Amino acid sequence: MHGAAPKSRSRRLVGGLRIRLVVAFVVVALISAVTATALAYRDARTAVLQRTQNAAVNDLRERVTAVAADFDVPPDQSSLSRFTAKVSDGIGARTVVARYQDLVAPSDSLARTEDRITPELRAAVHTGDEARFQRVVWRGDPYLVVGMPVMYTDGDRRTSGLEVFAIADLRAERDDTAALLDSVRAGTVPVVLLAAVLALLAARTVLRPVRKLRRATRELAAGDLGSRVVITGHDELADLARTFNETADALQASDAELREQEAKARRFVADVSHELRTPLAAMTMVATVLEEDADQLPPDAARAARTVGAETARLSRLVEDLMEISRFDAKTVRLNAAETDLAEAVRASLALRGWTDRVRTHLDEGVRAVVDRRRIDVIVANLVGNALRHGAPPVTVTLGTAHAADGEWVTLEVSDRGPGLPPGARERVFDRFYKADSARTRGTADDSGQGSGLGTAIALENARLHGGTIDVADGPQHGAVFTLRLPLRRTGEGTE
Repeated sequence: MHGAAPKSRSRRLVGGLRIRLVVAFVVVALISAVTATALAYRDARTAVLQRTQNAAVNDLRERVTAVAADFDVPPDQSSLSRFTAKVSDGIGARTVVARYQDLVAPSDSLARTEDRITPELRAAVHTGDEARFQRVVWRGDPYLVVGMPVMYTDGDRRTSGLEVFAIADLRAERDDTAALLDSVRAGTVPVVLLAAVLALLAARTVLRPVRKLRRATRELAAGDLGSRVVITGHDELADLARTFNETADALQASDAELREQEAKARRFVADVSHELRTPLAAMTMVATVLEEDADQLPPDAARAARTVGAETARLSRLVEDLMEISRFDAKTVRLNAAETDLAEAVRASLALRGWTDRVRTHLDEGVRAVVDRRRIDVIVANLVGNALRHGAPPVTVTLGTAHAADGEWVTLEVSDRGPGLPPGARERVFDRFYKADSARTRGTADDSGQGSGLGTAIALENARLHGGTIDVADGPQHGAVFTLRLPLRRTGEGTE
């Protein structure tokens, strides 16, 4: 059981609203940062490459136009090489390759140009009349290759068969875009941290009224019906707090009404019971006289006199039980405790009611505890009388002691061999006015008549008054077993 609380706490921390808010903020910030980084990288790369491509195409076109004006076709290898050198000088550090049919003249004889000028680009330039470009990767580095055919200047836009290619190195542009990407990545960490801080602040703002509402709910569940939540703002949480307060108001009003009705009912029972005592005393006296003279009366009159006596006695017991319950409800019951030999007290209780010959006893001698002897007598009388009335012989009373983790206890078991309690009766057997006669056979040996349904309830109240309790279970050989448990207090250990 001790491991359940940490597990519940860790589950609450992992799945709590605060953690979920922080995670949601961080995830949104991270997605936004990654998206912004990707878009920025794409746009920057596109812009850099577009600018480089436009510059390379324009520079090559202008330079070729200027140099081709003095160039004669068909060229030889020497004139083609001079043409290439002039074009290359005008466009910077780019490598230039001029082609005319089978003649090829690169501006740098050491550069390997064939691997970077693809057949696709040569075919496009050869068949077209506009500049073409292509980005290629050679030996892990990016390059831009621009190619264009040289046209005659006589106005008919015919190709001269001369083709010019320029190879531009894109490593600088690649490094620039990579540096931009690194800077954006570096800015992602502060953005995520800032999002986490903002999420914590937002969670604190949102959860503060939730914590107040939780605290008020716990106080309400603990019995403080006056617990309320201060309403601030006009949002959904304020509506929730307002609903909670309205619910608490209604609950407090209902509780007050129920308490008032319960108090009235208790006063009514106490007043009625008290008022019945005087006429019942007179009725009991008359019934006793009639029972004493019953043998001198006619048979019908004698039977009626005995019936009146029995029912009057039963009514007197019911009134006494009602008054006893009323005193428990009014919290006016007090213990008159003294150190008592419990085995002797049990034997005296059985002897007082003439049950000594009808009940088996197994009483440990020398068991002494500080108890109210009169109330112990009430408990024994109710439990044993219940077993005699509803169970079957033999009825056995066992007195002993038991050691437990919470101290030493006196145990008093009352068992019988009857049919036992029906399903569901065990939970209700200590309820007031509850009777399980449909399953438990009424014993013929007990002349006390049908009980009031208050005996077990009064016995339990008396046990609780001593700091103990009464449990009920099925016996090992049928029947019911009622077990009284009382703390084994002796003189000097404290009393109620």
